[in-house]
Amino acid sequence: MSGHADVRVLLVAAVSSGQGKTTVTAALARALVRRGQRVRVFKCGPDFIDPMLLERASGAPVGSLDLWMVGREQCRSQLAAAARESDVILIEGVMGLYDGTPSSADLAREFGLPVLAVIDASAMAQTAGALVLGLRDYGPVDMAGVIANRVATKGHAAMVAASMRDIALIAVLPRQSKTLPERHLGLVLPAEVQDVDGLLDLLADQLEFDDAAWAQLRHTRIDLSARIDAPAALLAGRTIAVARDAAFAFLYPANLDTLRALGATLAFFSPLADEAVPELADAVYLPGGYPELHGATLAAAARWRASIRAAHAAGMPIVAECGGMMALADSLADQAGTVWPMAGLLEGAVSMQARIAGLGSQGLETPHGLLRGHTFHYSRLETALAPGAHTVKHPSGAGGEAVYRAGSLTASYFHAYFPSCPAAVADLFSRSAA
Repeated sequence: MSGHADVRVLLVAAVSSGQGKTTVTAALARALVRRGQRVRVFKCGPDFIDPMLLERASGAPVGSLDLWMVGREQCRSQLAAAARESDVILIEGVMGLYDGTPSSADLAREFGLPVLAVIDASAMAQTAGALVLGLRDYGPVDMAGVIANRVATKGHAAMVAASMRDIALIAVLPRQSKTLPERHLGLVLPAEVQDVDGLLDLLADQLEFDDAAWAQLRHTRIDLSARIDAPAALLAGRTIAVARDAAFAFLYPANLDTLRALGATLAFFSPLADEAVPELADAVYLPGGYPELHGATLAAAARWRASIRAAHAAGMPIVAECGGMMALADSLADQAGTVWPMAGLLEGAVSMQARIAGLGSQGLETPHGLLRGHTFHYSRLETALAPGAHTVKHPSGAGGEAVYRAGSLTASYFHAYFPSCPAAVADLFSRSAA
């Protein structure tokens, strides 16, 4: 499809993490859907958990937008696809508006996107105006308006609104008595939250719109012709078994789309349910997740452990990322210090740490180009195995995560974003024992 579409696009940003960006974006998405709007949501930067909640709130898949990891043309193509089927596009920023290289502000300026600032107004009143004007002018960015979170009273909201001069207060959200629970890697998975839809509906109910201010928000012209060519079908005829359950939940939907675009058939299975690697599989993908929360269940999953060992012994390509790698070590010590036996494909012991052990954007150099992604983990692997390679941190260029190769297994704390280099991904899932 050629031409352009004028769509309401808003990049939801804040001065820092902890302001309530995800809560506000989810509330806004759910409220707009209930008004009959077609809503698509994206998340800036590397993230697995926030997109799950935003998908639940909007009823549509949530993609990733990041000028480095995803790339400009992939971002442009995703925005075009969303514009073809939506009335409103919401993009939740990452960290603070200007944090990171590239930042959420960089994304907004690249595509001419207006910014909707979320401020935690719980401990301020008129100072909100100084905060928002600073956010606008520092870049600068096109500041479309503000949503004030954790507002106490109508009087409090009026003081916040009056302080912002020519910037509109689009909506307010009161202090929440019930909030989205969190754990060490972020929010608790939506599927684990009792009545998560009821909570999202409550947030949408509490979001008080200024309908006149909302109606004044400008639309963004999106080029509908932006597309990315499909990769060559390098995995045609191959079936890839993908672990998918609460212990292996961290994967980009775009990764699965890339495997399908490469020609692969996907077969999902659950190690937590003690399901074996599917018999028809030609390769296995173990994404990240929370194996440390399910040590006892994984340790007792005899069929799963026997099947992944057999697949490895047979030389089947296995790609294990972060939590997937943790589940293949000899043992895993959880946060309480209890040690659980794991599948034993990768020599070494994993133990949880109190502090972050790895965080940030990284890339893996391959013969086909740079495979981009990120890392975020609280555990460490102690192993005598020498790494086969290391990722490179972005933007510093320093050495990043170790990439281990044990027979047909490729394992690392690195989470790859498959669309960044499909040919390298095809090689990973075709790799036999060296």
